[in-house]
Amino acid sequence: MTGMRMPTTADLMSMWNASGLKEKLIFTFGMLVLFRFGIHLPVYGINNTAFANLAAQNNLLGFLDLFTGGALGKVSIFALGIGPYITSSIIIQLMAVIIPALEKLQKEDGEAGRRKLSQYTRLFTVVLAVFQAVIFMGYMAHLPNSINAGVNHTMFYISSIVSLTAGSVLVMWMSELITEKGIGNGGSLIIFVGIISGIPIYSSRTAALISQESSLMWGLLLLLAIFFVTMVFIVIMQEAVRKVIIVNPKRQVGNKVYGGVNTFIPFKLNPGGVMPIIFAIAILLFPSTILGLFGQMQLSGTAETIVVWLNKLFNPSGLVYYAIYFLMIVALTFFYASIMPNMQPKEIADNLKKYGSSIPGVKPGKPTAEALDKILTKTTFIGAMGLGLIALVPAFASYATKITTFQGIGATSLIIMVGVALDLINQIRTHLLARNYETFLKE
Repeated sequence: MTGMRMPTTADLMSMWNASGLKEKLIFTFGMLVLFRFGIHLPVYGINNTAFANLAAQNNLLGFLDLFTGGALGKVSIFALGIGPYITSSIIIQLMAVIIPALEKLQKEDGEAGRRKLSQYTRLFTVVLAVFQAVIFMGYMAHLPNSINAGVNHTMFYISSIVSLTAGSVLVMWMSELITEKGIGNGGSLIIFVGIISGIPIYSSRTAALISQESSLMWGLLLLLAIFFVTMVFIVIMQEAVRKVIIVNPKRQVGNKVYGGVNTFIPFKLNPGGVMPIIFAIAILLFPSTILGLFGQMQLSGTAETIVVWLNKLFNPSGLVYYAIYFLMIVALTFFYASIMPNMQPKEIADNLKKYGSSIPGVKPGKPTAEALDKILTKTTFIGAMGLGLIALVPAFASYATKITTFQGIGATSLIIMVGVALDLINQIRTHLLARNYETFLKE
């Protein structure tokens, strides 16, 4: 297991003065500011006060609003957020495992194949955005006083669906630009900024709760202590690696001997980072969004019973939801590890055999692949179980301490915030090392 050193003042100064990094950081910051500006642009003709009051009282809507940075509660053009793009990415990656043609694009066709898959993801994002926009506007239609007086309803629905779809595509474009020209994963950073923006709201709600019932102060202190310990474990999970020793052969070139030094392959305990968490949320919230529409309809009999049962099943505050959530995190961690290029036992074994390297006590070729597969399975299992348990602890702590105002930000958001921050720091550090190496070569 390895830890990480927090950047010092000298590191930060080097970061800012490093050629190219300053521009990347400014570009990333500018795109995030643009995203925050778009959150405050409401859809034309909507009475967002009625929906904002409902979102504040409804757990599901409040949870959705958290991951859009407040855009859903304001019914802005970014109300769908990055959700359609993330859902589309999940579906395309799953299809790439099932459909041979897509698998070929991902694994064999190199950069051209990956660009084609990205194009499919973008097109499917538009389809999902239209679908979710229709559902959302259908939901709004059942709310009293949701449309301003004097607005033509037909034109309102058409323009709103177009605006929401365009807003979702714009968020997708910004996230891709951040990934390509900025620092960090664009989609994760947009979610990160949205969660950070919700902290003052959660803090004010908690302060109001404590002022009404001062006996909860000890519960709040205990909850904050649990949050702190959780963050420590998140850092450990994100940075921990399993090192597999590799023996390299000696090679003689002329009068010089190269190699012969033992190295290691680092396998991360949590190879997917925060992506399994984000994927699990996107998958679970998709049926919740559709059920929200049915919940506004005048249903009766068996249909009403089924909708009520499903709503309880996918309610973010229910025990069944957390059980499904835990299982999905475990499954998606394994899935994410299986598609990562640097975690393919057969390919690693072939490359080791090609260069004459080996694992001590293991024969090259198939035995090496089997040994690596066992190591990766055990490592990923530990990481998946740890990530799933970490995601559940703060949520149950909120119930135990009766401080439920932090419920949304405590369980899932904490992991995303810390995970994205660590990933950003690591990317900055990698960039600095690359710049220092280039400078050394030039000298």
